[in-house]
Parts: sequence; structure tokens; C-alpha cells
Amino acid sequence: MTKQTHTVLTPTGTLGYGFGAEAFARGMAMSPDVIAVDAGSTDPGPHYLGSGEPLVSRISAKRELTQMIKAGRAAGIPVIVGSAGGAGCKAHVDWTVEIVREIARESNLHFKLATIYSDVSRERLAEALSRNEVKDFEAGFQLTPEMVEQAGAIVAQMGHEPIVEALKAGAEVIIAGRACDDCAIAAHPIYSGADPALAIHMGKILECGAFSAEPFAMDVMLGILQPGHFELEPGSPNRRASVTSVAAHSLYERENPFLQAGPGHQLDLSACTFEQSGERRVRVTGAQFLEDEDYWVKLEGVRQTGYRTICVAGIRCPTLIARLDELLEQVRVETLEYFDDPSLHIGYTVYGRDGVMGALEPQAAISSQEIGLVIEAIAVDQTLARGACHHVSGGLLHLHYDGLYNTSGNLAFLYSPSEIDAGPAFEFSIYHLMKVTSPTELFPLHLEDL
Repeated sequence: MTKQTHTVLTPTGTLGYGFGAEAFARGMAMSPDVIAVDAGSTDPGPHYLGSGEPLVSRISAKRELTQMIKAGRAAGIPVIVGSAGGAGCKAHVDWTVEIVREIARESNLHFKLATIYSDVSRERLAEALSRNEVKDFEAGFQLTPEMVEQAGAIVAQMGHEPIVEALKAGAEVIIAGRACDDCAIAAHPIYSGADPALAIHMGKILECGAFSAEPFAMDVMLGILQPGHFELEPGSPNRRASVTSVAAHSLYERENPFLQAGPGHQLDLSACTFEQSGERRVRVTGAQFLEDEDYWVKLEGVRQTGYRTICVAGIRCPTLIARLDELLEQVRVETLEYFDDPSLHIGYTVYGRDGVMGALEPQAAISSQEIGLVIEAIAVDQTLARGACHHVSGGLLHLHYDGLYNTSGNLAFLYSPSEIDAGPAFEFSIYHLMKVTSPTELFPLHLEDL
């Protein structure tokens, strides 16, 4: 029987980023039907998918998973984690699952655990490419067989369907690989018979926790879904949902304000309305679900570009600042000639000028009395990267130029040693859509009783 009211508690915008104990307790007192949280994103860049390192510390992940799982078991409701570990690859899912097993042992908890993987083999992707079933998403280039072969880790972004299958199998804790954020949070309402359009739209606003509240924070947010509408309310009594905060977050990370695309579907939000339904609540209506003719999933893949070393320094000399681009390029060219290795890349980021916006920075002139310089060297091995980075920093440190005031050094180094090895460097090499035979094809489900 379809539930008429379905309440979702999302404790935070990203698992491991924290939430208030009081807000969580208040949220649990509202009798939610599920605790669902997102744990990852491509926002932190390609490193976590490439390296397999988790996005957050084990301490943070275990602390918050313990709170969630204990509360879920006490209330008899499922706990769902999407994009486990950060990038949702197998290494991240296994890392998270091991923490869950540890929590179960230490707290003497017993439940059915579901693990859903989202890794895509190069062979499967190559087959799709040969059948013309891959298209560009936001990469800006067409995928080639050579790019597929060079890729390290590749994941696909699942919709709600694999998680619904886990719930149908009786899972009480679900650790999912890479998942579309809103779909992971919407999965339990959809499983319970809710309107997919309203559930996914609600999931979109809930995915960042209380970022849709005032004041915003990584904190608890609840969605209460009923026939024809849903309402949003923060867990903390010190926050409120407003029409402005909720509507603004509904537009978050979307190019089109009226269409929200996801795996196998689009939401038409052109008829949505937002209204204040209480001092701390907002009611949302109007989303429509448009099923795609074919089911496409987003792929995320990375390749290693080499090894990175960085140096962080400050520049205070006005004459060096005035000629900065010219002198940085002079040292870069000299370093490349000195090491004569085609794998070597030298890059600069200038903070206090355009370190954040880059070429999009509208204010071209440097107005501050000091700037920060990050030197980056990427090469085929760490030794070469470190040597080249030190060559650049040393070259700039002792560089003589017309108008030089100081003779004892042009750079002020933040750390000793001045060069810091950052390890393997990665870039997104796959950011494409792939056609699949079914919503669950790429996402195998594993069940175990703890």
C-alpha cells in the first residue's frame, strides 16, 4: 500500500562534514521513514577517483555513520549512503562497508547490508563506443578508444532504481557507489510509491542538507512528501526554510532553470511553486517527470598525468609584481630547457590577482601590496617534478632584473622544505553519457547479514 506521507532525513550535505547533535535528535523525533545522505561529488576534482583515497577522514566517516546507523536501527528505518567515500569507486565503497561492519561489531547491531558497486570496465565502455552509444556530456570532446584504454578508474552515476532494488531485497543499510545525488535521497520515497517527480525534486533540494535553510550550514534537513507537494524544514530550531532559500537551492548547479536532467529522465520544473507553509517550512509543488526514450548514465573517468610537486611563496616587491608575467615565463622557459623532458609541465597560480577566476577575472591589475604564488611542476616521476619545482623557485628567488630592489631573495616561502610532493596527478578524461540496457545493468547488488 502506497504511503501518503513520507519523511526523509538528510543529516548533512556530505557524509563526514558534520551535523548538529540537537538538530539530528530533533529530526529523528519527527519520525522519518529513512535517513539518506550523499557522500561524494566531482567538485573536489579527479584525485579521489584516480587514487582511491577517501574524501573525508575515517574518523569523521565512522563518527557520523555510527550516529546514523544506531538511530536508524533504533527507529527501524533504513540508512542510505550514495557516492560512498567521495567518488563512489570500488575502493571507496569497500572502505565505507568495512567501517559499517566495524560499527556493527562494536555496537552489537544486526541488519541486512546492501553494497552497490558502480565501476565500469574499459571493455564495457569500449563496446558501447564501438556501437556509437557514447556521447559527450560536459567534457568538450568526443571519447576515443585510446582515451578509454588510458583511463584508470571509471564509474557510472546510478539513478534511484538500483537502490530501490536493494530496498525490495530487504536491505536496512545501503552503501552505494557513485549515485546521482537527488536520486539516492529520492529512492526510498519512490520505493514506497511516491511520485518520482516530487521525490527527485525534493532530493535535489535535500542533497546539500541545510544549505537550503537560513542560515545555511552542513546540517540536518527534512523533507516531508505528500500527494501533490512536499515540504522542507531544517532539523535545527535555529534555522528556517524560506521561499528564497529553498527556491534558490532548487536552481543550484543547473544551467536550465526549468529542466533538471538525471539518469533516464528529466524533470520539468516550469510549473513549480514555492510558498511559505509555516514559520520554518516551505511547500513545493509542480514538478513533472519526463521519462527518456533511452536510458543514459553519466560516466566519470580519470587518467594519471604524472606526479606533482608544488611550492607556495609570497611576493612583496613592487617591481617584481609589476613585471610578474614576463619574469615567470622567463624562468619557466629556462627550466623546461634545463631539464629537457617532454613530460614536464610548469604552471603558476597567482593569488591576489586572478588565482580564483583565472582568465575570467574582470580586474586585470594587481591592487594589493603582496601576492601569493603557487608553483606547480608535473612530470613523469616525482624526482623530476621535485627537481623542476625547486629549480623554478630557486630561479625566481635569486633572479636579477632591471629595477630590482632586494638582493637577498625575491620570494618568501611559506614552508620548509619549500617544495611539497603532492604525489600522482590526475585529470578527468571521461565525462560522457553512455546508453545502457537497463537502469540496473552496471550496478551489481551484494547482500549480507551482519
